Amino acid sequence: MTPKRLFSIFAIGEAITWTLLLLGMFLKYVTQTTEVMVSIGGGLHGFMFLAYCVTTVFVGVSQRWGLGAIVLGLGSAIIPYATIPFEVGARRRGLLDEAWGLADGGREPRTLLERPIAWGIRRPIAALLTGALAVAVVFVVLLLLGPPV
Repeated sequence: MTPKRLFSIFAIGEAITWTLLLLGMFLKYVTQTTEVMVSIGGGLHGFMFLAYCVTTVFVGVSQRWGLGAIVLGLGSAIIPYATIPFEVGARRRGLLDEAWGLADGGREPRTLLERPIAWGIRRPIAALLTGALAVAVVFVVLLLLGPPV
């Protein structure tokens, strides 16, 4: 899986779950027919939002985006559908290369943040399981804290 492919999957997935959440809000607040889609769409969107944020940091650090680009990528998740134009812009600026910068044969990790990312790139199945578990734990904690106000 290339950085371009991975980032595209999560950018599109984040936008799709925005649609589910907005549909749920429309049904709840405009048509006042059901609240079930807010629960479903909100839960899926919350999980995908967190996964997109992890992916943005993961790809951004590996590809040496710089702090500004990473923050802009994270911020794009807050605005509905903004992850898509961010992803298109990142492609055009050459931020989403085909090769992982921290993969075997690539550059050696130097910073505290690059080390676990390099480990994840070099062990993708373990990284996927670890990342999914971390996102799930954060997601459950946020659910226990209650819905956003």
